[in-house]
Amino acid sequence: MIEPAFVRTMAHYNAWQNDSLYAAAASLSDEARRLERGAFFGSIHGTFCHLLWGDRMWLSRFAGTPKPSVPGSESVRMIEAWSELLAERRVTDALIGEWAATLSPDWLAGDLTWVSGLSRRELTKPKALLVAHMFNHQTHHRGQVHAMLTAAGAKPDDTDLMLVESR
Repeated sequence: MIEPAFVRTMAHYNAWQNDSLYAAAASLSDEARRLERGAFFGSIHGTFCHLLWGDRMWLSRFAGTPKPSVPGSESVRMIEAWSELLAERRVTDALIGEWAATLSPDWLAGDLTWVSGLSRRELTKPKALLVAHMFNHQTHHRGQVHAMLTAAGAKPDDTDLMLVESR
C-alpha cells in the first residue's frame, strides 16, 4: 500500500504545511483565531488543537509516545495558550519526522491492534492503512484551517504536495 519513503515525504509535507498555516494564523489576533467559524471543530485554534490531538494519539499507537492529556471530546481545548500550541506542534512534527525516518517495510506490512475511543472497542487494522489515515486526517483538517484563514484575510502558502522540498 505505502512505503517508508512515502511516509517520510508525508511527514515532511505535514511539518511544511503546519509551518505555513501557523505563520498565517500568527498574523491574526487571538480573538480571530478563536472565533467560531462554523467548521467542524469551530475555530482555527480549536481545529489546530484537534489536529495536534489526533497526531499525538496516532503517534502513541505507532511509536509508543505519550497519549494526549485529554480525551478526544476535549481535543479543541487541549492547549489554551497560542505560544504553547505552536511550540507543541513543532515538537510533535519533529517526533513524526523522527518516527518516519525509522520505519521499515516490515513494520508497515504488519497490523496494529488498539482500543478505539471512538468506537469503544478493540480494532485491528493494517498499519499502512492507519498511517495513510493519519496523513489524510492531517490534510483534511489543515484544509479546513486554510479555508478559515483565507476567509479571515490571512495568507497561507501554497499547499501542493509536489512543491514540498526533498530532504
